[in-house]
Amino acid sequence: MTVLIDSWAWIEYFKGTPFGKSARDYIEGGDEIVVSSMNIAEVYRFLIANRPQDSARFIDFMIKTSFVSFLTTEIAIEAARHKHEKKMGMADAIVLATAVHHKAKIVTGDDDFKGMGDVVYIPGLTG
Repeated sequence: MTVLIDSWAWIEYFKGTPFGKSARDYIEGGDEIVVSSMNIAEVYRFLIANRPQDSARFIDFMIKTSFVSFLTTEIAIEAARHKHEKKMGMADAIVLATAVHHKAKIVTGDDDFKGMGDVVYIPGLTG
């Protein structure tokens, strides 16, 4: 299975929370992992603000264990459609369009994805 690990799941994983332990099953479980370059920006911003001593090592792990999908014109246009139709933030729309493009399930606890098809939703206190 191909999974797109959303920023929420990566952050919980790096924090070592119970929600992160659920995400670990996908991160370390042998699935093909896709991340959007948008996820890298969001996670790295969190890491440098909250875990600066670990930020380089953690972001390196994220990049090395994943196929990084960059924002293409095709994904950007699809993201704009998702933002308009679903009334979601642009970052989440880019992540959704990236997942659709790669035929990946999104692993997240972000409420913006709750109830959507092809989403593995990890309920949490944040998101």
